[in-house]
Amino acid sequence: MRSEHVNTPGCFADPFDSEASLLSRCACGCGGAAGTHDAPIRKVPASGDREGLIARLVESAVTRALFGGHEPSRRVFMRAMGAGAAVALIGGMFPLEAAKALASEKIGTLEKKDVTIGFMPITCGTPIIMAHPMGFYARYGLTGAVVQKASGWAMIRDWAVSGQTDYAHMLAPMPIAMTLGLGSTRMPFVVPAIENVNGQAITLHIKHDKVKTAAQMKGFRFAVPFDYSMHNLLLRYFLAEGGVNPDTEVQIRVLPPPEMVANLKAGNLDGYLSPDPFNQRAVYEKVGFIFKLTRDLWEGHPCCSFAVSEKFAKEAPNAFRAVVHAIIDATLYSSDPANRKEIAVAIAPRNYLNQPVEVIEQVLTGEFPDGLGNTLSVPQRIDFDPFPWQSMAVWILTQLKRWGYIKEDVDYRKVAESVFLAGDCAAVMREMGKAPPDTGYRKHTIMGKEFNPAEPEAYLNSFSMRKT
Repeated sequence: MRSEHVNTPGCFADPFDSEASLLSRCACGCGGAAGTHDAPIRKVPASGDREGLIARLVESAVTRALFGGHEPSRRVFMRAMGAGAAVALIGGMFPLEAAKALASEKIGTLEKKDVTIGFMPITCGTPIIMAHPMGFYARYGLTGAVVQKASGWAMIRDWAVSGQTDYAHMLAPMPIAMTLGLGSTRMPFVVPAIENVNGQAITLHIKHDKVKTAAQMKGFRFAVPFDYSMHNLLLRYFLAEGGVNPDTEVQIRVLPPPEMVANLKAGNLDGYLSPDPFNQRAVYEKVGFIFKLTRDLWEGHPCCSFAVSEKFAKEAPNAFRAVVHAIIDATLYSSDPANRKEIAVAIAPRNYLNQPVEVIEQVLTGEFPDGLGNTLSVPQRIDFDPFPWQSMAVWILTQLKRWGYIKEDVDYRKVAESVFLAGDCAAVMREMGKAPPDTGYRKHTIMGKEFNPAEPEAYLNSFSMRKT
C-alpha cells in the first residue's frame, strides 16, 4: 500500500507498522523528507483528535516498553507477525483498551491547548526546549504549545509574573525567591519538575590557565546569570570554602548567559560560573577553559526547574497536568544518553539555542575538550532528573539566608514543600512506569560537607564566612 509521508513526532507513529520509527519525526520512519513510500501504516490521529492522540501514545509507550526501546527488534517482530496479529497478541498480554481509557481520563479536558512557555537558550532547559520540536507537548494534547525565548532571567521572571507566559523555565532558586518576594513582587510559584542536574561549570579566561585554587582568584571579576541562581550560590560556596570572601574579595556581577563569552573575550571578566553551552562555547572560541564542573562541587545538584504560578496551576488544572506530563516525559527521555545526539540536533537551531551542534553535543554527551589541550569524558557532566527534592530547596534557603538575601526567620520545610511539588512529580513518574523516591528529603554532600535537611539552622551556623 502506497501512502503519503506524515510529518509528526515518532510518538504518534504506528507502533504496529514495521516501517515506522517511534523515534523519528516522520511517522513513516523515513527521516521526515516529503514524498511517498510503500508502508502499510494506519492513519495518524488528527491534531484535534485528543482521544486518538492519547490512544496512539499509549500504544507506542506499551510497545516501546515491550521491546526495551530497541527499534530493530520491534520492526523485525512486526514484519514477521503482521500488524493485525501483533495488535491481538500485545492486546492479550496487556490491557491496551483499558490503559487508553485510563490515560484519557487522567488529564481531562484541557482548559488551554495553546500554552506559552518562556525559556532561556541554555542546555539546562533541554527538556522544555526539545519538547517543542520533538512533539512532547502535542503528545499530551497541547497542540498549540509554543516556547518563547528570553534574553535574560529578569525577563523570564517578568513574563511569568505578568502572565505573558503560562509556564516558565526558571533557575531552581527563582520560584523560591518569587514566593518569598525576594527581588520581585511576592507571588507563589510551584515547581512540579526539575529540568536538569549538574550542567554548570566555572570557566576562566585562558590567561588564568595556571590558576588551581580559589585562593588564587582573589580580585577576580566573575559573572553569574542571576542573584537567585544555583550558579551564584555554588560560586559563593566554592570561594568561601577556599577562604575567599565572595562579597569583599572578588566582584560578582549578574550577566545574561549569552553575553558571557563576549565579555570574557573583551577582558571584562576573569571568569564566570555559567550554564552551558557557554562554558563550552568559551573553549570553542579559544578564549577560556573549563576550570571546574559544578558536579565536582555537588554531584547531582539541581540547576534549572519548570515553574508555574500557583494561581495558574489552580485555574487550569488539566492544562497544568498535561504540561507537567509532557515535561517529565521529555526529561526522562533526555536522561537517556542514547538520545543526546538526536536532542542536540533538535535544539541547536536559531529559534532555540542558536549554537553549533558540535558544542551542544559536547555538553550533552560529556565528551569534550577542556580548553587546556585535554579531551575529557564525563558522561554526567549534565543529566536530567525531574524529581524536585525538597531537601534541595531547604539547602537553597540556607544559602540565601547565609548571604543576606533572606533577612528574617524562615520556615524551611513549609517553604520547600509549598514550592517543590515532590508528590505531584512522583505521581506522574509512577504513571510513566518509573519508580520515584518515596520521600522528598535526603542528605546531600557539598564539597565534602554533609547537609542534613532536618537541621538547617545548625548547618547555616556552621559557616564562619557569611554575610554580616
